[in-house]
Parts: sequence; structure tokens; C-alpha cells
Amino acid sequence: MDSIPLEMTASEITQITVSETAPSPTSKLSPLISKDGIRTSLKASTVDAVFATFMNITCSGILLSNFLVELDASPIVFGMLSSIAMIVNLIQPLGAYLSERTTSRFRFSVLTNGTSRLLWLLLVIGIAALSLGRINSHQVVMLVLVIVLLTNLSAALDSSSWLSWMATLVPRRLRGRYFGLRNSLASLTNLVCVPLAGLAVSKWPGGTLQGYGVVLFVGVISGLISLGCQYFQVDVNPQEQNAAAMKSSAQKAVSDDANNATAEDSIWKNSNFLRFLLYFSSWMFAANLSLPFFNMYMLGTLNLEVSWVTFYGSLQAGANLLMLIIWGRLADKIGNRPILLVVGMVAASVPLLWLAIGTNLIDVWDLWLWLPLIHIFIGGNWAALDLCNNNLHIEVTPVKNKSIYFATTAAVGGVSGALGTTIGGFVAENPSFGGLAGLFAVSAVLRLAALVPLMFVQEPGRQSFTQMVQSLSIFRRKVIES
Repeated sequence: MDSIPLEMTASEITQITVSETAPSPTSKLSPLISKDGIRTSLKASTVDAVFATFMNITCSGILLSNFLVELDASPIVFGMLSSIAMIVNLIQPLGAYLSERTTSRFRFSVLTNGTSRLLWLLLVIGIAALSLGRINSHQVVMLVLVIVLLTNLSAALDSSSWLSWMATLVPRRLRGRYFGLRNSLASLTNLVCVPLAGLAVSKWPGGTLQGYGVVLFVGVISGLISLGCQYFQVDVNPQEQNAAAMKSSAQKAVSDDANNATAEDSIWKNSNFLRFLLYFSSWMFAANLSLPFFNMYMLGTLNLEVSWVTFYGSLQAGANLLMLIIWGRLADKIGNRPILLVVGMVAASVPLLWLAIGTNLIDVWDLWLWLPLIHIFIGGNWAALDLCNNNLHIEVTPVKNKSIYFATTAAVGGVSGALGTTIGGFVAENPSFGGLAGLFAVSAVLRLAALVPLMFVQEPGRQSFTQMVQSLSIFRRKVIES
């Protein structure tokens, strides 16, 4: 599939590449990339996204959750599983430091992501050993935690390097359209492959554990193919790119040094950003207090087959994909903060919706109506939360030193989310708190509380919360008088 929009001709791509990237010091290599190089790179990256998405399906999400449920893993394990994926964000600055001292983005990606994906073969071997009776289920659960930690650490090292690579390859005017297409194909892959993989696991002749091992092995092969696709992308030498950037900004060196000297202090003086940071970290804690345990609730408490749960996951992905377009247009008209406030209050009720399902016997209405509606509801809401949180984050950070602000948010948000999942695991396992039902109720209350700092975040170019209330009061008064 051609990853460049059909109405964009080759000559226009070349013109955009030169005109859009030449003024930027960090994009000096872009004018040297031919139109064929750009086209081939974007095609390769699109195919890369499809295969990488399939691997992600097999080694995370519902399939991995079902595997752990089959092994009788405790809620604490589920909490640790989710917290690991967030707390590894702390290592991203180290990855950025190491990648900038290499001479090839591609080789750095193969080293980090290749190691990350090959490590999952250890779990395939572990499942085979479990089937032969060589190890027990507890040892396999511990193996899963170790693999998840090592793979996430390795992949996190490449995160900033991959973003820098793509920023160089994708012309600025094509970024929105290209990444929209790339993400849509990834979502479509998730939508189609999750139920198929779940069906394969549940219907495997040797049992669900062996079935997951086979699907995981196919996923690892898919992940390696995705890395092979990166071979066809134009490689970038970070050191040459940085040298070009330093040369072009030599005249501003004195002023830049003075600004950078106070870069770290400026974060703590930016009250609007700090309010956003308080909101974001609070929301990450409250949301992840219950979010990782929804699949466990369906698989363990409700005793649903994995094929049903993957079907619901596909409905959620489909709702997310469709609503993303609607929320994006609405955010451009009214702003991101109002949507986050309204949708956040609605999303706070999500944990309580699970409690409306009977735990003793699932009837046909729960299977075909209530559970599908819950997942469609979650998918539509989370589309708004993901999109508007990212957009508002960009808006509240200044133009200078954006990377410092982004790194701070990633670190604080990652730690808060990891803390939420860890505490959630202990709460779910403690009968005095009411188990999963009590955990869902606490999460709903904390989600509402997390929205309070958001009321005081000022979105540039939009009305503040106080101004919005005043405008509504004036509008109400005019309606009454008329």
C-alpha cells in the first residue's frame, strides 16, 4: 500500500521536503533525501507498523492477560505488569543520550528493538517446558515479569531515537496525513487480528497455554519482519545531523547558552505547566488504579472465554478509531480542555459500569448488549482522552526546551501510573477493601478528583474555566431575558 496520499505527486514531495525542512537546523539532512527515498521510507514504515502491531497484540493486552489468568497469577502480578511498562519511561533520557552518539538510527533500532523482541522466545521455550512438566506455573509467571521488564527497558531506549528518525524522514506538511494513515492501518490490524488470535488460542487442540505459545512465536517472527522493513528506510547519522545543527546555530550560541542555563528552573516557574502536570499525574494514577484489572475481571471473575474478550477488545478499538476523527474536529473548534473536562467526568463512571454485571451467571444480555456497550463506550471516551491530552500537553509547553518538558511529563506520569497499578494490585487482593469491586469504586472517585487541577489549566487561545463560567452565565441571562 502506498503510504503517501495519492493526490500528492512526486514533484510536490520533493518540493515540500526541501522547503519545509531546510529552515530547520535539525532537519539538514532532509534535502539530501531523494523523492524516491522518501516514498520508499514511508512505505516501509507503514508496513513496519502493521507487523509491529501484530507482535504487540501477541505479547501484551488481552492475550497475555488470559495467559496469566490460566496460570492463576495474582492481582499483584497484573499490577506489576502494567506498572513496568510505564516506569521504564525513566530510562528514555539515557536512550536519547546513547542514540545521539551512534552513527546509524537503523543499527541502533535493530540493537535495541531486536533484543527486545527476541527475548520473547524465552517465554515460548518456557511454555514448552511447562507443557513437558519441567517447570511449574509460578516459575512461568516470574519468567513473564522478567521478560516484560527487560523487553520494555530495551524498547524504551529506542523511543526517542525512532521519533527523531521519523521526524527527519517525514516532511513537515505530510506528517499529519502520513501518521494518520499509519496509525489507522495499525488500528485496523488490531481490530482484525485480536479476535483471530484470540480464537486461535481458545480453539488450539493442545489447550490455551500451548495455543498462546504458538501465537506468540508467530508474533515474534512478525516483530522481526517489522525490523526488516526498517532496512528499506533511508538511514540517518545522528552525529552528522547534530553537526549540521550546531553549525547553523553558531551565531546564536551565546544567547542559547544563557537560555539553557535556566532551562531546568523555568519548568518550576511555569505555573500553567505545573497545573497540567498535577492533573496528568493524578489522572494517570486514578485511571491505572483499575484499568489493568478490567481484563482480569472478565477472565477471572466473570469466567469469560478469551475469544469473547478479544471480540470486545475489537469493538473498543473500532469505536476508538471512528471517534478519533470526530473528537479531532471538535477539539479544533472548542479546544481540548473543555472536552477533557466533560469526557473525564463521563470516563470516571466507567469502573462503576462493570459492577452492574452479575458475577455468578452471565446472561445473554450481558454478553451481547451490556459488555459490548461498555467497550464501545470506553473506546469512544479514550479516543478523546488520548487525543486531547496530547494536544493540550503540546499547547501548555513553551516553544523552547520542549524536550525537557516532555521528558518531565513522561517521567512523572509514568511513575504515577506505575504506582497506581501497583497499589491497585494490593487493593484488589485485600478483602477488607472489597476486592475488585471496591477497587473500581475508589478509582471512579479518584478520577473525578483528578479533574480539579484541569479546571485551572489555561489553554492558549481558549477561554479559562472562570471565563467559560462567566460566558455561560451571560448566555443564560440573555436567554431568560428574551
